[in-house]
Amino acid sequence: MSGAYDPNPGRSMTPEEVACLPYRPGVGLMLFNAAGRVFVAQRLDMRSAAWQMPQGGIDKGEAPRQAVFRELREEIGTDKAEIVAERPEWIRYDLPLDLVPKLWRGRFRGQAQKWFALRFLGTDGDIDIDTEEPEFSAWRWADFEELPELIVPFKRAIYRRLVEEFRPLAERLRGA
Repeated sequence: MSGAYDPNPGRSMTPEEVACLPYRPGVGLMLFNAAGRVFVAQRLDMRSAAWQMPQGGIDKGEAPRQAVFRELREEIGTDKAEIVAERPEWIRYDLPLDLVPKLWRGRFRGQAQKWFALRFLGTDGDIDIDTEEPEFSAWRWADFEELPELIVPFKRAIYRRLVEEFRPLAERLRGA
């Protein structure tokens, strides 16, 4: 997370400047436990009570599936999981205009994310958000249907879409 968020970037950007920026490639992770609930966490750098699923950038030369397991280790301290589904298309979102200069040093207008659903193979004791570079202050297992209401408003449409698309999988996992 170092260098990811600067609350006082010292400049603003016009909508025209932002429109010329690329999207940051990233992955998003819907991590299910054995009860069919989904891992969510609160970011350290957010003042609101918003919760999110793990996500992060794809490093240069890294495949999205590699990024999934690296992000798990970096964000929740474990990669004890298996991929059970991959969304075929990437989902893009734009940051609110005032956040663009504050995130990623103003180099991206938002993210293009490849989303994956994973089954958690560990125990709650394996999860440790106090990692080398912590991103979260708290975590919990959330009900699948409540996910869109937990996230910051500008990402809500993405979470609604993911809930619809991964609903059959969630129902299978809850019934397993």
